[in-house]
Amino acid sequence: MNYQTEIERRKTFAIISHPDAGKTTLTEKLLLFGGAIQTAGAVKSNKIKKHATSDFMEIEKQRGISVATSVMTFEYNGFLINLLDTPGHKDFAEDTYRTLTAVDSVVLVVDSVNGVEEQTRRLMEVCRMRDTPVIVFINKMDRDGKNRFDLLEEIEKELNISLHPMTWPINSGKDFKGVYNLVEKNLLLFTAGTKADDEDAIHLSDLGDEFIDMKIGERDANQLREDVELIEAVHGDLNVADYLTGKVAPVFFGSAVNNFGVQEMLNTFIQIAPTPKQRETSSGAIAPNDDKFSGFVFKIHANLDPRHRDRIAFLRVCSGKFERNKYYHHVRLDKDIRFSNPYSFLARSKDVIEDAYPGDVVGLFDTGNFKIGDTLTEGDNFYFLGIPTFSPEIFKELVNKDPMKAKQLEKGIQQLTDEGVAQLFTQFGGSKKIIGCVGDLQFEVIQYRLLQEYGASVEFRPLPFYKACWLTSKDSKKLEDFLRFKQQNTAEDKDGQPVYLAQSEWFLNTEITNNPDITFHFTSEVHK
Repeated sequence: MNYQTEIERRKTFAIISHPDAGKTTLTEKLLLFGGAIQTAGAVKSNKIKKHATSDFMEIEKQRGISVATSVMTFEYNGFLINLLDTPGHKDFAEDTYRTLTAVDSVVLVVDSVNGVEEQTRRLMEVCRMRDTPVIVFINKMDRDGKNRFDLLEEIEKELNISLHPMTWPINSGKDFKGVYNLVEKNLLLFTAGTKADDEDAIHLSDLGDEFIDMKIGERDANQLREDVELIEAVHGDLNVADYLTGKVAPVFFGSAVNNFGVQEMLNTFIQIAPTPKQRETSSGAIAPNDDKFSGFVFKIHANLDPRHRDRIAFLRVCSGKFERNKYYHHVRLDKDIRFSNPYSFLARSKDVIEDAYPGDVVGLFDTGNFKIGDTLTEGDNFYFLGIPTFSPEIFKELVNKDPMKAKQLEKGIQQLTDEGVAQLFTQFGGSKKIIGCVGDLQFEVIQYRLLQEYGASVEFRPLPFYKACWLTSKDSKKLEDFLRFKQQNTAEDKDGQPVYLAQSEWFLNTEITNNPDITFHFTSEVHK
């Protein structure tokens, strides 16, 4: 069977940025254009009762931040778009890194006021590792920010990527008058407090037209002519091949909260963004148009609906066709499973689907069968590569405050760590449970969710560890001896892999030097 037409309709991408750059607001506007929602929600506002569609957990609504990746599917101009809105906060970076393994391209949102921020750099490094195609959306042009040329220079230098402007702003902040579309040769004028519309675009045959002087004033019109002449001389036309290999990033300017410049980006995105690509597995590359179904789990979310104790595994379809009620092979467990209610998503609202194609993200009800990185196939035994677990940076001991709820705590912490919110280490020779996270906010989320969803009350005690390293060795005797001598500093992760918990960089380097037969890993392949 040939699935080519279905594959070519699909575009799967993630929106990434530093916190507060406007990522979730941009997600809302894209859903609005796709007709998926009728009114866009405010991420944080006392006046507006409707929250952003993609922020559905109670803690997200209270704080006005995204703490979990949400998946949304909508149609636009005949294309089926799978959009993954990721957490911007650095404490949830690991969820974002893993989400980037499940997408084909990325939209990076940069705040025009603050420019490139720390988290933007880290996210970009992950995109670099995979040569992911990137489109840059420079947001908040209606606020007083940096000079647009300076901003482009800063992004190029800091993120080590060539930029190609597709639209160009006329001023910024209070004087922001709109954007000129360099490709379509039209002018979109901005009026504060109103939403941009298709009818607002003024088509121009020539920038020399005096009509522009009337609309935006002679000084700004001359400045625009100069800027456009310079950009066209330097950049010329966009080379789509360079974009697809991650060498060049098209740039759009706008204001997501005012719908401004968003549709221009979406129109270009559906024309140039890559369709699903082939993926590396333990038995070679798998192409999307292979007849046999395959896919991998990149995210697990417990209690998506608090009234039902449910767990949903997010599966990225990589090849073939996924069908409801058909048996598929779970490679790690070596057993066949079928799914009677697979879902497509709009954040929290779910629709049962009959089938799915490469590029789609499907929600599968999970009774505890799945871990992040698991592979489902139509009978073959292989697994997808490149889904990493990163070494945590903060470690705390989990202490149960209510011994009567030990069972609930055990179940809760198992489920939350299966989700990848944090990593669980159990110390050798003891039952001390150590939680490792990338950031402090994750501990708050774990504490909150254990209490709200499982009724378990816990506290965390800080531990003096600096890094966790997974250990492997060809000489099992040497590894055993090391684990026995270093009992205070060793543990096993929840898959039973041995881990060394270093107290400082000096201790770590000393152990690496003193134990040449043991390899210390800072990331672990999830499927092990």
